Amino acid sequence: MNTLIFRTAAPFLSALMMLFSIFVLLRGHNAPGGGFIGGLIAASAIAIFGIAMGVSAVRRAIYFHPLAIAGAGLLLSTLSGLVSIFARTPFMTAHWIYPEIYGVEIPISTVTTFDIGVYLVVFGAISSIFLALEERDHV
Repeated sequence: MNTLIFRTAAPFLSALMMLFSIFVLLRGHNAPGGGFIGGLIAASAIAIFGIAMGVSAVRRAIYFHPLAIAGAGLLLSTLSGLVSIFARTPFMTAHWIYPEIYGVEIPISTVTTFDIGVYLVVFGAISSIFLALEERDHV
């Protein structure tokens, strides 16, 4: 399935899917969606890009090793839970901060950082599996 049309459309489709995955991630704690499904959509975008362009192009595009991304996500999710322990509240209790950036108050919570961590774990793990299978297929 390595046609000219697919190779031409894949980068645009992948970019659109990555944007949509971030949208799903950011609206997830208020509506259906979140880190898990957002990570799956992002990994699917990488899979489409990899099928069209090859594994080496994907490895250049994501810059970090997928398992390192998954590890960073696991660390972020764990730290999000540990914040509540240091605040002497039950584990995984949500905590909020409200920094002002250019005069606009932006609420940031441990719920959001946990979702971002889950997103990174799912994206990294599924991308690593895909890349391993795709490399093995072309050897």
